Amino acid sequence: QVQLVESGGGLVQAGESLRLSCVASGRIFSIYAMGWYRQAPGKQREMVAYTTRGGSTTYADSVKGRFTISRDIASNTVALQMNSLKPEDTAVYYCNTNAANTYGRGIDYWGRGTQVTVSS
Repeated sequence: QVQLVESGGGLVQAGESLRLSCVASGRIFSIYAMGWYRQAPGKQREMVAYTTRGGSTTYADSVKGRFTISRDIASNTVALQMNSLKPEDTAVYYCNTNAANTYGRGIDYWGRGTQVTVSS
């Protein structure tokens, strides 16, 4: 099993910045990808950004140019730097990792989420 713990959420005003962090621990054989998803009230969970083991990154169109994902492989951490925040970024942000089980198959794990609220 892999556990994910997020930190860094909070309440900010529009235009300000926040940095989210996530640490993976437990029985980790190999992490294939790590990333961030978010879910706003009444909406489906959506991908925000993720990074693969090879270092490639993908962003949702709505956050391109404002958010930056980074990963420290040695410490199994992933961070999300969020700049120029907008009220529509308000959501619960979830850390996700796709990690190998004992057979090498990728399994998705989720953190409990951290609230980000952006006031106008």
